[in-house]
Amino acid sequence: MLVQWKGVMPAVTTKFTAEDKLDLPMFIKNIEAQVEAGVEGIILGGTLGEASTLNDEEKKILIETTVKVVDGKIPVIINVAEQTTKGAIEAAYKAEQYGAVGLMMLPPMRYKANDRETVTYFSEVAKSTSLPIMIYNNPIDYGIEVTLDMFDELQKFENIQAIKESTRDISNITRIRNRFGDRYNVLTGVDTLGLESTLMGADGWVAGLVCAFPSETVAVYKLAQAGQIKAALDIYRWFLPILELDISPQLVQNIKLAEVYTGIGTEHVRAPRLPLHGEERTRVIKILEDGLKTRPVLPEYKHL
Repeated sequence: MLVQWKGVMPAVTTKFTAEDKLDLPMFIKNIEAQVEAGVEGIILGGTLGEASTLNDEEKKILIETTVKVVDGKIPVIINVAEQTTKGAIEAAYKAEQYGAVGLMMLPPMRYKANDRETVTYFSEVAKSTSLPIMIYNNPIDYGIEVTLDMFDELQKFENIQAIKESTRDISNITRIRNRFGDRYNVLTGVDTLGLESTLMGADGWVAGLVCAFPSETVAVYKLAQAGQIKAALDIYRWFLPILELDISPQLVQNIKLAEVYTGIGTEHVRAPRLPLHGEERTRVIKILEDGLKTRPVLPEYKHL
């Protein structure tokens, strides 16, 4: 399946049972909700997917399960976040064997690679696989910025096709467009810049709170793309206090709690993460309850 690198693509959470096993029934329920809402791809094993806690067998199960559930309707993409080039090449190979049709790639983990090392890392993986790649540029959380000059060097690899833009600098979308035209698709990776990025010309939105609110997220994107800005803005203004739960070190716990409140997830996380507690839990619950009390009736958006 061809990856278009556009539209809303949820970075889905990994569902666990109280016994710390994969909760496939709840995982499937959430994936089905995403497909029904109109997302245009599923991304597994990202930060929200608690990738660093998953073993290879669990990743295999998640990919194969998702491929079966989406049944060819939308692409299944997996994140590659490895410490070594060898490990990243192996992860890309396994992803293709398990049925993924695209990769989202972070720079090397733990070691703060310089520009030359980072470009070489991406280049070696790109040469090793036929899968299309979206480079995840998030210097705030991961410490390495993929600069425009680095993206210039990577243009020669046809399978490096997209950028997940998470620098928090909204004008970077325009810089990418000015320099590269349509060479790269650009998807925002910051929930609180979802609408703004779409209006600035982003092709899509790799979203987090979509895990709990799939229809609202897709509606904002599609309405904005269709030029129905007021309708998109009305939903987005309601949504923003909830979207801000994505900008937190506890984003996984926040979003999993939101999934509980919308009935398509559980609160179980994998240690060392623990569910929210105390004042922070009370604060997040109030945001969710206030939002659900005023949850908007969505206009018809799927045909847009």
